Amino acid sequence: MNHFRKAITSEAKPLIGLYSESGCGKTRSSLLIAKGFAGDMSKVGMIETESGRGETYASDAEVGGYNVLPIREEFSPKTYGAAIKAAEDAKLQCLIVDSASHEWEGVGGVLAMAAANQEAGKKGPLVWQVPKVSHAREFMLRLTQTPIPLVIVCMRAKYPMMEVTKDGKKEWVRSPNLSPKQSEDILFEMFVHGWIDQEHRFHGTKYTLDVLRKVFVDGEPITVGTGARLAEWAGGHSEVQPKPNGAQEPYILPDDVVMLETLCQTKGIPLERLKKKAGVPLLSMMLAKDFERAKTWIEAHA
Repeated sequence: MNHFRKAITSEAKPLIGLYSESGCGKTRSSLLIAKGFAGDMSKVGMIETESGRGETYASDAEVGGYNVLPIREEFSPKTYGAAIKAAEDAKLQCLIVDSASHEWEGVGGVLAMAAANQEAGKKGPLVWQVPKVSHAREFMLRLTQTPIPLVIVCMRAKYPMMEVTKDGKKEWVRSPNLSPKQSEDILFEMFVHGWIDQEHRFHGTKYTLDVLRKVFVDGEPITVGTGARLAEWAGGHSEVQPKPNGAQEPYILPDDVVMLETLCQTKGIPLERLKKKAGVPLLSMMLAKDFERAKTWIEAHA
């Protein structure tokens, strides 16, 4: 019989996002967190997509001894989902995904799936519908619902170009903000996320709880102590995790996000316009109670 129980922090499985340009130390930083969290590196696994670079630290005196599951040639959401399932079957205490960017922009990834649909003659919403649903179900849902105590997601990053108006003229300039190479909503699912600079210092861009600022210290390098502090918090030495932004209602499902994106594309409505109307930076942050209202708004403003 279903029944309520008292909420406990140990049931709030940390999902950590690290992103940076190449060479800034994402892989070693994630291993240091895993070392402090799990203690025994034989309980740590890595989904390794970087042509073997993720195994650079296999014999490292501090973080060596971890397990790897290499992915080569094909990086579909389903492939990642199967790898996460393998990590669960192995009873790992910590899983590192290095990197998640391939699932989005690699061979067989979401962007490649959409391109293949275009080549096959599909048009409009049909180009993106299946790739985005696959991403939501096979990858994101696996990440957010896994029983593995800690998952660290590493992502490549870039400074995207942005259009600005200067002296009455429009021009393209490099954005000052680093952006991970993944779907726009992936960071929303993280407990903590941030980028790493050339000096290997962590810069937090989201903390679900203020107490986690004491775990991942902004402006300082990640160490084994970071993982140890995270393990202490996850063990129940703090208040139970609230929902993001203090909301007490469920958010729309990944399939609902895809439906809204498809409707907007069909009706020629920019996604930014819908987000602004809904008052959310990401569609995945829309409350479930507002879903039908959003569909009605799209139909009325097409």
